[in-house]
Amino acid sequence: MFHFLLRTIPRPILIQLSLVFSKIAPLVYYGNTYEDPISGKTYRKFLPYGYSGRAKRNNVLCPGSLSLERHRLLWLYLKNKTNFFSAKHKVLHIAPEQCFYKLFKKMTNLEYVTGDYNSPIADYHFDLHKAPFEDNSFDVIFCNHVLEHVEDANQCMRELYRMMKPGGFGIFQIPQDVTRYETYEDKTITSEKDREIHFWQKDHVRLFGLDYKDKLAAAGFNVTVEDYTKEISPELVERYRLPKGELLYFCRK
Repeated sequence: MFHFLLRTIPRPILIQLSLVFSKIAPLVYYGNTYEDPISGKTYRKFLPYGYSGRAKRNNVLCPGSLSLERHRLLWLYLKNKTNFFSAKHKVLHIAPEQCFYKLFKKMTNLEYVTGDYNSPIADYHFDLHKAPFEDNSFDVIFCNHVLEHVEDANQCMRELYRMMKPGGFGIFQIPQDVTRYETYEDKTITSEKDREIHFWQKDHVRLFGLDYKDKLAAAGFNVTVEDYTKEISPELVERYRLPKGELLYFCRK
């Protein structure tokens, strides 16, 4: 049933429904086996997530914050490896995740701006191929699990670079096949069924390989690739349900 809802309900409606779900689910999944480092709350288990095939995973969606494994990894990285929580930053968050949205809004050190094509929780609605912000506007930009959906990923990367202030940083997570070097993209693959097979999800139009770093660098960024779970104990990787081996691309201008 859970996977059926993910596949059939439009994203804006799903976001609204999930806000209600996140208030009820912690009571149902109360326990101390797993911990969400974003909220500090514990649970007896997390929920499954993903449509099918490679995208479908068990025990990864936190019932309370609705964080996924990649969100929890990003939170820990920002907390332990950057000054995001202490310095003054003007932040642009593309496709803001619910597990971060309210927390970042409340942080007094942030001027926090959100944007998306159609999300009901975004401040601005626009197409990332031509964003409505001036050059050098933001100290920090997040754009996670977006670039696999857009028509021209290279143009969107150039827009992210254009909007970032010199000295700023960004993290742009993507689904990635680390067994291939070249990003796989074929515009003749258009059906939802075929896209799931080739790109891991029905609304993806490409599958990034290890050349993702080169693409970001071509847009102008100075890129550092971080395999951050290697710096975290195996016990905490399991307790937090982190994505072992997921690469974070830390981009500076």
